[in-house]
Amino acid sequence: MAPPLVLASASPRRRELLAQIGRIPAEILPADADETERPGETPRALAARLALLKAQAVAASRPDALVLGADTVVACGRRMLPKTDDPAEARRHLNLLSGRRHRVIGGICLIAPGQKPRVRVSETILTFKRLTDREIDAYLATGEWRGCAGGYALQGRAAVFARFLSGSFSNVIGLDLHMTEALLAGAGA
Repeated sequence: MAPPLVLASASPRRRELLAQIGRIPAEILPADADETERPGETPRALAARLALLKAQAVAASRPDALVLGADTVVACGRRMLPKTDDPAEARRHLNLLSGRRHRVIGGICLIAPGQKPRVRVSETILTFKRLTDREIDAYLATGEWRGCAGGYALQGRAAVFARFLSGSFSNVIGLDLHMTEALLAGAGA
């Protein structure tokens, strides 16, 4: 019998994505991790490090479980766009992404009992259409951007902004399901 799955994330989107593939966590234990980027740290390195930190923080108290940690970083060039709860910051992010290509990098870490952490990174390329001030105003009024890296939630009304997507759609929502399932299956779950 496989150990219980513990999700080291407070993200309701990650919970929903796992449920979509029939992987219901036995527990949800959000990890408290400092998400500050280090000087010179790349978006890929940040996503991987944060996923590992979150998984390790929870695995320390649940060594009998499969602990899944994840983090999402939105990057435009080398500039990283953090999660935001500030409408002015979300507006700046959307203005920056307007008409441009950017990357959504998802770090995933699985720690199985008695095994070394397995870390994977998923990268999805997105291009937004040119956004008008009116479109940005209307989107900000929805509030669905709150707490989202880059200031948008592609599973909601921001879906109309995406002109091009290459890679995992579920990664943009919060968790690359293909990679996650492969990690879980590889751990015997």
